[in-house]
Amino acid sequence: MKTISQILLAWGLPGSLLIGIIDGAGLPNPSGPDIALILYASQRPENAFYAAALAVIGSLIGSAILFLLARKSGEMYLERHTVTPRGKRWRRWFQNYGLITVFIPGLIPFPLPLKIAVVCSGALGISLRSFLAVLAAARIPRYFAIAYLGRKLGEESTTYLKVHKWDFALIALGLFAFAFLLVKISDYRRARSAA
Repeated sequence: MKTISQILLAWGLPGSLLIGIIDGAGLPNPSGPDIALILYASQRPENAFYAAALAVIGSLIGSAILFLLARKSGEMYLERHTVTPRGKRWRRWFQNYGLITVFIPGLIPFPLPLKIAVVCSGALGISLRSFLAVLAAARIPRYFAIAYLGRKLGEESTTYLKVHKWDFALIALGLFAFAFLLVKISDYRRARSAA
């Protein structure tokens, strides 16, 4: 049985757009655009950056759909998607740190709960323009780096990712620590100016 990514990969560039929409809307998709993009870029290096651009656009469209659904349903939709302890934690984080909770999981290619941050953004009244700008700032470097990697390494890109998965995990952890440090500095300054 073919995976969603394999089917969309066969569709070429429109598949990159579609898988971005599916992933951004929060629909179940075990492979996600990352794997589809790296495979596509390794097979069609001349179109790698077009595929990355379409994946970004698709992610923005899909996330905007989820955002607008959350905006329309408001608090009820938010309650339904943040009932788990993890969801409640992310909701508190969002209320404290705002759109940085969208940026971090949007940038880091590890399974962080972006869907909850999107729902919080919509339900808690963040402007759609600000939300999309932050998400684009995260998705553009992520998808273009993945396309570059697939283009450069070709068929060996998935092997490269497997061999260096701990290196990428450390890089992601470093990015997360840096973002966390920025949040703490922001907290300190906010507390200091309030005092």
